Amino acid sequence: MTDPTSNGEDIQLNRSLLVGGGVLVALGGLLGFTGMALVTSALLSAARRWVDRMEQPPSDIARRKWQQTRAAAAAGAAAWRDKPPNA
Repeated sequence: MTDPTSNGEDIQLNRSLLVGGGVLVALGGLLGFTGMALVTSALLSAARRWVDRMEQPPSDIARRKWQQTRAAAAAGAAAWRDKPPNA
């Protein structure tokens, strides 16, 4: 029985095309990474300016909303506990 991989027709790779393709892929990745860094920087800068223009810092707003949520949950629990039994 003969080995099908030893038929004398080896794959011939063009090394210059492989190297050129690898270089282009690397450059494309570098350009993509640079673009993502620039977009991220622009978004962070815009977010900082937006937060600076707010009347109240987001931490104060979040704290107030958390207090409102806790008060509403406590009121709901008290109403559920103190509910008169149905006749």
